[in-house]
Amino acid sequence: MNSSTTTTSKQQLTPLVYWAQTEDQITLKVELKDSKQPNVRFDEKSLKFSTYGLGARGLNDYQFALNLFSKIDDDDSHFKVYDSKIEFTIRKEQPAWWPRLTATPQKPHWLKIDFDRWRTEDDVVDEDEPRDVMEDYSSASRKLHLEELGYIKESGKKVYMVFYNLCQFVGFTYVLLVMSVLYYRDGPDSMSKIYETVGNPLKFCQLLQYLEVLHPIFGYTKGGPLIPFCQVTGRNFVLFVMLTLEPRMQTKPVVFYVFCIWALVEVVRYPYYITQMFESDIGLLTWLRYTIWIPLYPMGILCEGIIILRNIPYFEETKRLSVELPNKWNFAFDMPSFLKVYLIVLVLPGTYLLMTYMAKARAKKLCGISGGSKKTHSN
Repeated sequence: MNSSTTTTSKQQLTPLVYWAQTEDQITLKVELKDSKQPNVRFDEKSLKFSTYGLGARGLNDYQFALNLFSKIDDDDSHFKVYDSKIEFTIRKEQPAWWPRLTATPQKPHWLKIDFDRWRTEDDVVDEDEPRDVMEDYSSASRKLHLEELGYIKESGKKVYMVFYNLCQFVGFTYVLLVMSVLYYRDGPDSMSKIYETVGNPLKFCQLLQYLEVLHPIFGYTKGGPLIPFCQVTGRNFVLFVMLTLEPRMQTKPVVFYVFCIWALVEVVRYPYYITQMFESDIGLLTWLRYTIWIPLYPMGILCEGIIILRNIPYFEETKRLSVELPNKWNFAFDMPSFLKVYLIVLVLPGTYLLMTYMAKARAKKLCGISGGSKKTHSN
């Protein structure tokens, strides 16, 4: 009875310790608050620590000992006490990347990886620069997380991007399926009903695409916001101005073709983005993503141009969106003239810039598919 009581009272409490390394040193972060006079002993291949502080088990005496993988410079190793933690900087005797911190493969349960400071042998960035290990070293980091946690903890940014791309894929697939079913059932007669049938869901998907302008601004995707802004705004100009404001255009066959082209592009693009986030390279999908635009983009621009061109007489007749003098702002705007200028910009420089941009992206992404041993994985 007395023996059992003595064993319980002398139970050793160990704090959580997080470690990271560079080629030259080891850093440790001990999660203890209000530590009082820590007792630290550096030896050639070991570290012993004890103190009184506030940890996971409340105010208590905490201690741990580490038998290190290799030798350290105990004279050049030190620690610093903060209000909420204790940080160690341990200098390695010989610069080298250690495969683990401890001498034995078995890692104590209280020793964790400090993912905020984690480095790899190929890492050359500034140690003070904020890091995203999941992004910089995705495969290595996923392995570390799996070893540490037993499961993969996805970032909120990645979860959001998967959800966004999946929603857009479902939306454009719905539009394409409804159009296909109507055409199969009614043939060419269905074309006059397409705007009325799928116009609203397509508007929702198109408005949602403005998030793709914000994604590169906030670091969710690579690239710049200009190209997506021009593409999304160009489509929305046709959808919300040329079609929504002019009911006579809504029943034209060209509307069916332009909706079909937009949907075909997106039902390939969004699944491709999802596979890239999970580092899964499906050859056919990648080829389609960077090839299907070759026939569809010129056809889409042609259809958009036809819609704008055929709308010019309607806007001349209705004077819709035009501003005539005199008025209190002393400002005049002629919508038909604007459409003529917009049409010239769309067909000439707009088409050239878009096709050139996509051609460069295709060459960069697909250069390795037919290159045999020269295959690359550049994103």
